[in-house]
Amino acid sequence: MFTTRPELTGDFGMVASTHWLASATGMSVLERGGNAFDAAVAAGFVLQIAEPHLNGPGGEVPILLWNEAEQKVSVVSGQGVAPAAATVDRFTGLGLDLVPGTGLLAATVPGAFGGWMLMLERWGTWTLADVLEPAISYAENGVPVLERVAGTIGAVEQMFTEDWPTSAATWLPDGRVPEAGSRLANPVLAATYRRLVTEAQAASTTREGQIAAARDSWYRGFVAEAIAKFCAETAWKDTSGKVHGGLLTAEDLAGWEATVEDPLTFDYHGYTVCKTGPWGQGPAFLQQLALLSGFDLSGMGHLSADYLHTVVECAKLAFADREAWYGDPDHTEVPLATLLGEAYNAERRALVGPRADGALRPGSPDGRAPRLPTRTPGDAAHAGGSFAGAGEPTVRSDGRVRGDTCHLDVVDRHGNMVSATPSGGWLQSSPTIPDLGFCLGTRAQMFWLEEGLPNSLRPGARPRTTLSPSFALRDGRPWLAFGTPGGDQQDQWSLNFFLSVVHGGLNLQEAVDAPMFHSEHFPSSFFPRESRPGVMMIEDRVDPAIVEELRRRGHEVEVQESWSLGRLSAVSRDTGSSGFLRAAANPRGAQGYAAGR
Repeated sequence: MFTTRPELTGDFGMVASTHWLASATGMSVLERGGNAFDAAVAAGFVLQIAEPHLNGPGGEVPILLWNEAEQKVSVVSGQGVAPAAATVDRFTGLGLDLVPGTGLLAATVPGAFGGWMLMLERWGTWTLADVLEPAISYAENGVPVLERVAGTIGAVEQMFTEDWPTSAATWLPDGRVPEAGSRLANPVLAATYRRLVTEAQAASTTREGQIAAARDSWYRGFVAEAIAKFCAETAWKDTSGKVHGGLLTAEDLAGWEATVEDPLTFDYHGYTVCKTGPWGQGPAFLQQLALLSGFDLSGMGHLSADYLHTVVECAKLAFADREAWYGDPDHTEVPLATLLGEAYNAERRALVGPRADGALRPGSPDGRAPRLPTRTPGDAAHAGGSFAGAGEPTVRSDGRVRGDTCHLDVVDRHGNMVSATPSGGWLQSSPTIPDLGFCLGTRAQMFWLEEGLPNSLRPGARPRTTLSPSFALRDGRPWLAFGTPGGDQQDQWSLNFFLSVVHGGLNLQEAVDAPMFHSEHFPSSFFPRESRPGVMMIEDRVDPAIVEELRRRGHEVEVQESWSLGRLSAVSRDTGSSGFLRAAANPRGAQGYAAGR
């Protein structure tokens, strides 16, 4: 089939990401002797500068990786937790029934820095100064402004000038929205990273000691002090329409650290897919595979009406379980063994009928009754404030500006592989901290302000996020690292890509370029938590006759413009005799790219 660019093939190294500057940076690290982990860290920090509307230093990052020496997949949880003061009573006492989608109240501990540093320390080879050098250079000298960056800043210009002057000072140079293609720098952020390097080099002469010192500066030193002071001494208007300060304290930051976990896995047609735990939505990918394993997708034909109907109906069932059962497993019991078990999925699979179902139908694993939030998702009038800057995706068709996400994948000649999905702390999420040059994230908006739910707001808990990098083994060997931005769509678009390779016989670039689709049937993870029962989105490159057949079956199909859904990237390593490395990246949005040789 036609592809927008070639699937890259080589044997030295591959990097694919949502921005060409990050991909080029990662490849330059591989060329200079760094491994996949060094390359991913350097590229990850460049994404903060190149795509500031999609991620930032105050955000978070989940990472899946394969280390060739250890011969295993590991998960790095760079997801921060709710502050100690963040209780349901604290929020409801402020008259809130949802965590605001913007501002200081929605901040969790910024986990991205800790996540990147943990991977660099444990599996990397480069120094802190080396991996930060490209990001510092771009922050000092500026990057070309993407159309979407200019559009995002333009959409929140009034909010910045009227309500968030520190953000206006950072993102409105000379008091104006930067033009697409112009150069935009962030010298304050560059100074923050330079100070981290200077303090680290003064504290230790070893690579590992400098990484530890930088982490200490971030979570217990000058960065933590600036964050705590900003939260305690300032207050800002958020999506509630009211002015609030923050809850993060120096103690919250000092008490948190990134962790390494084992992945959750599911075996499907000779492939072992690996995902994060239920503090992310990743297990929903595995639940979809468990349901789909009982259907003959290959026999249906790739992107046929039967195929699309079956995949969407299974997605609706898996994501209903996400709503009823997922949360931080350190704070709630999640019946994962049953949710991924054959008996449970055989029962759930029988619910997929010839017509689209309009209900949200979570299951009852082990006979336990599911519990969903009792409140009705809000709208702008209910919330009492503006949507500006809240949630996801980047820019909706109705003009609402929302945060989104980045993604990057790396494989090196040694066989090490990384899949990472950095997000949060986007420029429009929260006021810029003037001493640091970045803002805090708003991931706490994903908690529910209702007691007794798996994803209820709890001090010290991770919110159940949408961030969901993916990794797959073939016949027990590392094969594929992939992922996409897109909030609730991440584990639908990524699944579509995976199924296109496994059942459609497409190569990586063909699978990235294939028409995308998803369901919006279940509640959004983002403020104001709306749902659109029965709605299915699909790109207009699908045969109109198939669209009409889906509508006949009861789907409310909304046809979207060509090349508008999904922002996937991927790298792979042949498990056969060739050992070739491959990569592909997304053409949608005209900024993703892959590099390799």
